[in-house]
Parts: sequence; C-alpha cells; structure tokens
Amino acid sequence: MSPFLNLHTWKDLVRSYRKVSHFRWLVLGIVVGILSGIVAVLFFGAVELGKHIFMSQLAGLSLPAPEGEELFHGHAGEHLRTWTIPICLTIVGLVTGWLVNRYIPETTSGGTDGTDATIKCFHQGSGLMRPIVPIIKGLTSVFTISCGGSAGREGPITQMGAGVGSWLAQKLKLSTKERRILLLAGAAGGLGAIFRAPLGGALTAIEVIYREDFESEAILPSVISSVVSYSLFTLFYGTEPIFGIPRFVFHDPRELIFYVALAFACTLAGWMYIRTFRFIKYSVFNQIRDRVGLMWATALGGLLMGIMGMFFPQVLTGGYGWLEMAIMGEIPLMMMIAIVIGKTIATSMTIGSGMSGGMFAPALFVGGMSGGIVGQLAGKYYPDIVTQPGGYVLVGMAAFFAGVAKAPIGPLIMVCELTQGYGLLAPLMLASALCIVLGRSFSLYEHQVESKFDSPAHIEDKTINILEGLHVETHYKPGRVTTLEEGTTLKALTDIIANTNELYFPVKSEDGVITGILTIQNVRNHLFNPDLFDLILAKDLATKPATLKAEDDLYTALLKFVDTDYGQIPVVSEDDPNRIIGILNRENVFRAYALSVKELREAAE
Repeated sequence: MSPFLNLHTWKDLVRSYRKVSHFRWLVLGIVVGILSGIVAVLFFGAVELGKHIFMSQLAGLSLPAPEGEELFHGHAGEHLRTWTIPICLTIVGLVTGWLVNRYIPETTSGGTDGTDATIKCFHQGSGLMRPIVPIIKGLTSVFTISCGGSAGREGPITQMGAGVGSWLAQKLKLSTKERRILLLAGAAGGLGAIFRAPLGGALTAIEVIYREDFESEAILPSVISSVVSYSLFTLFYGTEPIFGIPRFVFHDPRELIFYVALAFACTLAGWMYIRTFRFIKYSVFNQIRDRVGLMWATALGGLLMGIMGMFFPQVLTGGYGWLEMAIMGEIPLMMMIAIVIGKTIATSMTIGSGMSGGMFAPALFVGGMSGGIVGQLAGKYYPDIVTQPGGYVLVGMAAFFAGVAKAPIGPLIMVCELTQGYGLLAPLMLASALCIVLGRSFSLYEHQVESKFDSPAHIEDKTINILEGLHVETHYKPGRVTTLEEGTTLKALTDIIANTNELYFPVKSEDGVITGILTIQNVRNHLFNPDLFDLILAKDLATKPATLKAEDDLYTALLKFVDTDYGQIPVVSEDDPNRIIGILNRENVFRAYALSVKELREAAE
C-alpha cells in the first residue's frame, strides 16, 4: 500500500472519530482538565503562600499543616500579633463586599458557597457562568482563607473549574446540554486536583448536584478532566496524599456497632451545622445586609471571625493540620468537642456573612472531629475492639459530608484515596448510608434538586412519556370517514379516490367488522392496469386493521402509528368497536408533542 493511501486512510479514520461522541468528550475532557489543573495549581500555591505571609509571618502563629501540604517550612514570626487577624479579615470583608456588590451582584443569591453556586448554574443558569464570577470569587477566597477565615479551598476551586468549563463551552459554541456537562467536568478537575483524589473528585462533582441521582452523561469528561488536572497538579506539588497517616484496617465486625453510633453522631452534628449556618446567614447577616449593605455585613463577618480566631486558633482557615492531629490521636476529647462547636460558628460567620470560601473543607473538619469523639470514647471503654480510634476521624469525614451533601460515593472514594487503601471500606459504606437515611430532611446545598426529573436541565426527559397525559379525544378529527366494503372493486375504488382527499380507508366485511386499512400506496401499483379493474377487490389490497378509541392516550396512538406505518388511523366508538366516529392524523400527535415540550420549557424559564 502506497504512503498516499496510508495518509488517506488515516484522514478517514480521524474524520470518522470526529463523529464519535465518546472520542469528542475525551478530547474536551483533556482540554478542560489542563485548564482547571492550571487554575488549581495557581490557586493552591496562592493560598499556601498567603497563609505563610499572613498567619505565620504577620500574625506569628504556628498552625499545624498536614504532611502533604507543608510547602513553607519557615518558622513563625518572632512576635505573636494575633490582633492582626481581625484587622486583615475586616479589610478582606470590606473589599469582598464591595467587589461582589459592584461587579457580580447576582451571586449574593448563589446559595451556600461556590459549590452551591455551581449547582445553581447547572440547574437554573443553563451552564452559563460569567468569567468575572470565578475570577472575583477565586481572588477573594485566597485572601479570606490566607487571613484566617474559616473556609475551604474546595468550594472556590469547584466554582473556578466550573467557570473554565463554561467558558470553553461558550467559546466552542456548544449546546446548552454540552455546556452543562463541561461545567461539571471543570468542577471535577478542580476537586480532583485540590484533594489529590481524581476518582473521588470526579464522582463528587457529578453526584452533588442531586440528592438522589447523579449526572451519568458527565462521567467520561469528568473522570478524564479530573485525572488530567490531578496529574498536572502533582507535577508541582507531588503525589503524596494530604494526610501523612498510618494504614487503617477494619478487622472486628463488633466494631460496626460503634460506626452506627458514629453515623448518629455525625447526623446530629450535621443538623446542628446546617441549622447554625442558616440561622446566622439569614437571621443575622442578611438582615444586616438589607439595612446597611453587603460590604458592611461582610466586614462585620470578618471582624467577628478574626476576634474568635485570636482566642481559638483551631478554627482558623481550613484546618487540615488539626484533622491530621486528630487522626493521630493528638487532640484531647474535650478539645474536639469545643472544635466542633467553634468551627461550626466560625464557618457560619465567615461564609454566612457573604465572604468567599467553601463549606466543603469545614464540613469535613466538623465531621472528622465528630467521628474522632466517637472513636476516642469507644477506644477508651472498649480498647480490645476499637484498636484504631483515628480511623473514626476518616469515616466521620466521609459520613458527615455524605449526610449533609447527599453524596454517598464521592466522599467515600476520596477517603479511600487519602488513606491509599480500602481497609475502612465496610464502615465507610455503612456510616455513609446511615447518615443519608437519617439526614433526609436537611441538605447543605440549597440548590440541590431531588433527581434529574426535578431539574430544568433535563426538561426534555420529562417528555419521554408526556404523550401519556394527552388523549385522542382532544386531537382527532370527528366526522364521517370514507369506508370501503371488502367487495369494492378496483374500478369503483378509483372513482372513490378521485372524489376524496383521504389517503387511508378502513375496510369492512359484510358483517360490518373492520378487517383492514387500504392505503393509497397499495392502490397506486395497479391503477394503470385496466385489465385488473374488475378482478382486484378492496380486501385484496387492505393491510392489517388498526383502530383507536377516544379515551386512548397519544402514546398508545404513537406506538400504533410506528407499528403500522399508517398516516391516519380511524377512531371508533367506545360502545361499538366497528362504528367509526372520526380519524386521527399522525401529524396531530407530533404537533401535540411539540406544543407540550414548548410549554414545559416556557414554564421552566
């Protein structure tokens, strides 16, 4: 074979793959993964550098950092200046409130955090996110977290990654459906990188948008994006997991009793976490915002958070270092109880006031500490059964978030990736499932919907059986229908066809029973053969009978049209299946379907 033919064959192969949906999503997933990975690298580095400058050098604090995130090993400043924390956070609050109010005022109703804003954009915003939104939210989040605000990186990076996906989809002029999928792929890339958990990040992104469902169509691009983003992230920050912890193994079935207790504890903590956040946000800061403006509400939130952080540094920033200490058993029981309460209030003041940041990391923090409380109590009284209390911190993280965010799979996989093993898989599954069941009445994310059928993003899915709600009686043409007898000759038939506009004719036997349908196509082949005019009868040309009743739904009618390939089907009386009262055109069914879809779309807008 010549080189020309080889080149020609290669071009044909490439051209054919352009039409393959999976290949297309593979390429788009890679591009989104590269872009969201770059954003994650810059965002993570900026946050860690900012914490070193503001927390360590300026405030003089030496906060613990998890083993996988010790980027800056310099000592804390020579003098302790914790009074700088409320000053810095107040300034950040003022600037954040001004920027949001001036440039992105629509985000004030975006929900809980960046993740919730992404969920809202998917369901209600057609996947359209203005590029300035993730830019402002990302920058203000860097300073909020760096200066000590109780917020996580995961919410902002989810929103920034989603913004990358939305921007790319708009540049490529993709459809609304494709734009929504790339939105999730970008979010998955950001989460997979920042957590160093590519599979867990991808699954969390596609399941957190629903309470009892997941976005299956986004699996391929989300996984590819997450893997690519994670790989790019590890080029700069290494492949070590966030926590430097020993391997945990579940080995005693009796221990499941304590994991059940952990599920109840995490559910209670989750209920308190959400109720506290919503009370402080809506009953306190929203009232202040309505009276004096957003800028002063966020400034007050920063001030209060800073004052609390001065006296209780365990609630500052994301807190992964404290979580690692809890896993290693280095935090006393009473301190963990205080941290759960303090972190809940601190996060509510930070995010509830309108400052930027995520609820994801604080949720993991509160869940981990709640699990640690159960683990320490169980290990104290039943040391022969509970030999690794630190494992309860990890299970608490996943179970708590599964309960408050209704995301059972992603957090579970994340913990397995963080621990680099599946030793805790059984208790993780049990505790997560129980937390979801026990916490059905509340959710962390305000814009989550129950399932695909409750989302405007899947309005077309509602139309699959929409014809079942429509009936023949409101769409058929009542009146006289030309009916043929079985003995009608072809000669007589030509006269009948010439004097009517109908194309389909019911055929009846001598007893008045409908025995078939004669179509104009059946007759056309014999019209120019006069020798057969008196020999061919209507019953010879008729095909199988098909009838509808007025109370039949249009879905039943559609199935009959598909089965027979007829363009018209006679409608018969309910009392007499052989008495024809009108006819239904196939076009009437399609018109009813199109009109219903239009009405559903208009109702969703």
